Amino acid sequence: MRPALPALTLAVLTCMSTAPAHATPPLHRTVEQAYPQLDYFFRKLVQERDGITIDGRAPFQSHDKFLPGKIATGLADVLLHTPAGDQRLPGMLRDYASIADLTVGMENDTWGIYYYIGALVKLKQAGLLERAVRPATLEQLRKRLDWRTFVRVPSYDLIDLPTNYYGVAFSIARLRLLMGWEDAHASDVLLDKMLKHYADYSGTYGFSDETDGQGRFDRYSILLAAEICERFIETGLTVTPELKALLRKSADVALNAASADGTGFTMGRSLGPYGETAMLEILSTAAYLGVLTPEEKEYAYAYAARIGERYMTFWYDPALHSVDMWGKGRRTDAYRGKHRILGENFSLLHQLITTDEMWNRAGMKDAVPRTDLAAWLERARPAFSLTRFAGGEYDRALAIWRDGSHVFSLSMINGGPGQHANSPYYPLPFSYGIVSGIADSGAAHPQLLPRFRLADGSELIATAFMKAIETNGIDGGHRVTYRQDALTKLGKNVPVKDPRIAVDTEYTLRHGVITRTDTYTPAAPLDVAGVSLDFASFSGGATVDGSTIAFRDGAVRAFAVEGLASCSASDVAGNDAYRAPYEPMATLATCRTGAFTFDKPLRIRWTIRYQ
Repeated sequence: MRPALPALTLAVLTCMSTAPAHATPPLHRTVEQAYPQLDYFFRKLVQERDGITIDGRAPFQSHDKFLPGKIATGLADVLLHTPAGDQRLPGMLRDYASIADLTVGMENDTWGIYYYIGALVKLKQAGLLERAVRPATLEQLRKRLDWRTFVRVPSYDLIDLPTNYYGVAFSIARLRLLMGWEDAHASDVLLDKMLKHYADYSGTYGFSDETDGQGRFDRYSILLAAEICERFIETGLTVTPELKALLRKSADVALNAASADGTGFTMGRSLGPYGETAMLEILSTAAYLGVLTPEEKEYAYAYAARIGERYMTFWYDPALHSVDMWGKGRRTDAYRGKHRILGENFSLLHQLITTDEMWNRAGMKDAVPRTDLAAWLERARPAFSLTRFAGGEYDRALAIWRDGSHVFSLSMINGGPGQHANSPYYPLPFSYGIVSGIADSGAAHPQLLPRFRLADGSELIATAFMKAIETNGIDGGHRVTYRQDALTKLGKNVPVKDPRIAVDTEYTLRHGVITRTDTYTPAAPLDVAGVSLDFASFSGGATVDGSTIAFRDGAVRAFAVEGLASCSASDVAGNDAYRAPYEPMATLATCRTGAFTFDKPLRIRWTIRYQ
């Protein structure tokens, strides 16, 4: 393993290069490194059992509701990779049975159920189940590993869960069928519910809303078509032409957003390595099902190989024997907090293994990755694309812009319940090393969006109610425009419309320069206590000249603001509040205006210049 680079140095090098300086190994060879990691946890679990600790955390005391299932899958991956004649196998099977006895009564919900029953099916198919799980434990699992724990019957409605859990329930029902534990009726009904929701809230666009039509779209909305196809493949169903068409849409977005350094999705929550493994799932499934052209398949595989290599050299920390989404200045949301460290290792390694198997089945085992991925992405993929997610009262869309080695994702959606105020869901041009959201940030800092504090104590921000999203080419670049007839009033779990202020927004995207112009218009004269705008940047060495902040280090070279009274810059290195999913931020630029009577249009513009 090569030594880790300081985070800021890594950011600069990532921005300066478009591909690793060395040849990327085939994905299959990289994924072989997953098995020693899994074997380490296997041995550690056998020795320490429910008292196991990893980097100071006690996973069995953390209430990780997916952990037993992820353990079952991760350790099954080791068993399935061990040759039948290996003299260690009988002892490993006994140890697996002992750990199954230990965890069978523990909390294990939804995804944990799916992981566990998936492991049982594979062990059964390999002829190992009777030796890996004792009969009494298997009978307990038959009762506990059930989709009915989170789906109401006979209505087949989810119990307080996002709609993507229909896919989880369907998968569990299909796997129970393969175990001989139930017939096909439930899986048929759940499949119909899942696809109906998909159609109801995606319309002709083909991407799943995570809410009942409120407009929350993120990496999972793009990934879901691939996951559904994977479940069909996994359980012996024929993938329909309609699903392949949805998968093709997802593959286009994935290729448009692909980066030659192996980084992945940049918008929405629960990113870190999952922003990259989502790309693996989409493209490996698309390759296997033949929805990619031969050329796309070659380059998608090269991208997948770089994602795998990046996991092993960037996300995996050999000193911890663990993935690291929480140290080195990185930050996750609470959903993937460090209390889940053991389960995250198992699920990520399992994703690497299963997507590698899909690539192998697609005819790419040990294929030599193409070395000209960066050039191909720039040549073959559009410099600018707009993917629409939803229309109607509000527009939801994703604009992707490629500028050399930089890829920007401008996600114009509604974060919906619990997420609308978190900056990973803001309509911003996210790009590695340039602009990032901060997980679970709430309204703590208005990343690149002006925040209005009114005299009555209300706080308003332009996040959730986009209409009339339009794009067009301009001299040397592209323009994106939309309007909002109301701002979002902060402080509630869901976005609340406040029509006292409307806004028209324009982004212009040119080589090395992004400009956002907001024109705010009051419905009537309004007393404003102040307006603030923050930019948490990865660049350092800031100097302030009026309303322009220049940077000595990093990809962003300058940040300039018009329409606010004053700007300042402060060093936030080491401040836990300013961490992206992949590295720490270095500088906080803040611009403000004090109290005024808002009685005519106000234009606020910012410009980011980057290299």
